[in-house]
Amino acid sequence: MPLEFAFPDVGEGITEGQVLKWLKKEGEAIKADEPIVEVETGKAVVEIPAPKSGKLLMQNFKEGETVKVGQILFTMETEETTEEKAVAKKEKVEETKKLEKKPEMQEQKRESFGVVGELEEAPPAQAFEQKEHRPKTQKEELHERVHALPATRKLAKDLLVDISKIKGSGPNERVTSSDVLDAAHKTHSEEEKAAVPNAPKISMDKFGRVIEIPLTKVRSEIAKAMVKSMFSAPHAVAMEEADVTELWELRENEKKAAEEKGVHLTYLPFIVKAVIAALKDHAYLNARFDEENQKIVVKQYYNIGVAVDTANGLMVPVVKKADKRSILDIGHQIEVLSSACRERTIALNDLQGGTFTVTNYGSIAGLFGVPIINYGESAILGVGRIIEKPVAKNGQIIVAKVLPLSLSFDHRVVDGAQAAEFLKDLKKFLENPNLLILDMGENPYF
Repeated sequence: MPLEFAFPDVGEGITEGQVLKWLKKEGEAIKADEPIVEVETGKAVVEIPAPKSGKLLMQNFKEGETVKVGQILFTMETEETTEEKAVAKKEKVEETKKLEKKPEMQEQKRESFGVVGELEEAPPAQAFEQKEHRPKTQKEELHERVHALPATRKLAKDLLVDISKIKGSGPNERVTSSDVLDAAHKTHSEEEKAAVPNAPKISMDKFGRVIEIPLTKVRSEIAKAMVKSMFSAPHAVAMEEADVTELWELRENEKKAAEEKGVHLTYLPFIVKAVIAALKDHAYLNARFDEENQKIVVKQYYNIGVAVDTANGLMVPVVKKADKRSILDIGHQIEVLSSACRERTIALNDLQGGTFTVTNYGSIAGLFGVPIINYGESAILGVGRIIEKPVAKNGQIIVAKVLPLSLSFDHRVVDGAQAAEFLKDLKKFLENPNLLILDMGENPYF
């Protein structure tokens, strides 16, 4: 019997998604729980599974089109057992009796699964499970071998250009952004662009050639979230520098041992651990401002978000219960979550529930910054690039490893003095990493 499947409410205020890829063709047989279509929301890419076994009858949206919560995404024919048919028949008879008693309800009804609120009964972690890592395709391997900066790769993806077919004009045949723009101008005919929903549009303004790139769902949600945060929370910023020479030496000494356990040990898990240690004495930085009820909600758990730069935009996966984890475990979680973000296999639950965020722009470049607070939190820590510089210590000038820190905070929740005290404590833990591992065993970070 025909079954209409509505795009479900996946939570977090998501009201629509963009159809990325149909995994099943019309007329193709489907097993229960088998993925049918990939839909990109503003948070992640989710696979929509078949509620029952049967056959896909109709795809109601093309790849690239937007589907709103509650709209019928696809129609399928289901295989029902004898028992299921008997139950369905009984339910139909009962429904008919009810309608006979209430003529005003005799509107045509359709059977619909996955409607608004359908998924709220299950815990967020079970709503959409994280995909397993799959082998790279030949096309993906070709793309990875191309000599190009991440920003250039992102531009090629946005412009629907196959970067592996471009001959680079930069040093060592590196593909530049100009090469990608030229390729987009030459290769996309008007017919091709018209056939692709939300395709980039090449045109001219009065000064020269321009390319209009439609926002992806992720980029659109990033834009909305940044505006919402910036214009609802009065941002203030405090900055500090930490001498992390001892931390640098500790990390160097333990790198090999961590690699043997399958973890690439960076400074970030140490920073996360230091942040938690400082938050425990400065609760207002682990809080949110409830504007509707005019309350400050202090959170007594520590879920630390870590900003990840991906080809699709900035994503913030969350290390849950980070205060209960070892430094090595935090490092492992960051690796797994970051990889899932870049591969677009991140589960929605892994992007929710943060209490404080760390953004490590120093891993690319830059010293100080003014990061925007993740909406629903009261502070975010920006981490710059470690540099060597002369510092005064015990009356002498020495060359030290210095880490720049920038703390943006919601001035409705946190005062300047509180922010300064937090940074002072954070600096203490970063400059004395042994404080982080006292009473935790012989090899505490493992």
